Amino acid sequence: MEIVYGDDDGGGGGSEKSMIEKRYSHLTEDILKERPNLGEYMVSSLDTRLDIVVSEVPKLGKEAAVKAIKEWGQPKSKITHLITCTSSGVDMPGADYQLTKLLDLNPSVRRYMLYLQGCFAGGTVLRLAKYLAENNRGAPVLVVCSEIFAISFRGPTETHMDSMVGHAIFGDGAGALIVGSDPDLSIERPLFQMVWTAQTIVPDSEGAVGGHLREVGLTIQLMKDVPVIMMVSENITKALEEAFSPLGISDYNTLFWAVHPGGRANLDQIEAKLGLKQEKLDASRKILREFGNTSSAAVLFVLDEMRNKSLRDGAATTGEGLDWGVLFGLGPGLTIETVVLHSMPLDN
Repeated sequence: MEIVYGDDDGGGGGSEKSMIEKRYSHLTEDILKERPNLGEYMVSSLDTRLDIVVSEVPKLGKEAAVKAIKEWGQPKSKITHLITCTSSGVDMPGADYQLTKLLDLNPSVRRYMLYLQGCFAGGTVLRLAKYLAENNRGAPVLVVCSEIFAISFRGPTETHMDSMVGHAIFGDGAGALIVGSDPDLSIERPLFQMVWTAQTIVPDSEGAVGGHLREVGLTIQLMKDVPVIMMVSENITKALEEAFSPLGISDYNTLFWAVHPGGRANLDQIEAKLGLKQEKLDASRKILREFGNTSSAAVLFVLDEMRNKSLRDGAATTGEGLDWGVLFGLGPGLTIETVVLHSMPLDN
């Protein structure tokens, strides 16, 4: 089961590819002046926010999808399934419908729309795409995650630090990829094989991380850092044992890592808990530092950085020269998505 991107220039090269799109223009000073209710804390503003995101989420997703389709190398008419994911508002017809129109996909493409799943959904879309591709032979699945945090931006308050923390780490962005089970190796260049996936709810974690769509927009709920961090790190250990024991892998420093960049403290705790070498989470840390937490799109940013770093470094595989790796999506619930990845050879 492969995540597949085409190589449109036909060469291995070392020139960087991209399946992500990052913008900073969805909340400018002019927009805030025109819509002052967006900047006031807990003022009714849902209509204003939805007016922005319902239009812009599909447009941002389109930009990432165009890059992924171009790199895949096949005609977009071959895409049979579309999975669209966002936590930035809701609407009918949904962002999946709008994206189908914007990309001029076949009107009979089978669409799946995931709303308000939060940060773990980057793993969810991969799990769903794997299932669809494996059970519909020869079916390319386009996956698009697009997030715009105009839905949750608001002015500061000393009484609710959840809001301030969100503003500090969240960012806008979109990622896209193609998943299929039968790559045409004369055209396509598979990057990672998805071997196994799982989803689990962390015990006794209800209320740790959440989001609520209200008249004031999307409000973010965060428990104090230490309990959340400890719950995540403890249960990631269990997830790793379930995923890699059948493969006979117990040294987690032999893996490449694509962890949701939800925050520095989480990454630090996972690294310390598992005794990981510092460089193991470099891709996640770089994405957090340069782009912030882009919710469902964030792990796609991490995969994009990992394969490009592998190219830059002249590594033998897309997983920084290693064969096996793991992707973790972490988010509300607390929910953990685990994806076991096998890297592909790089033609350097």
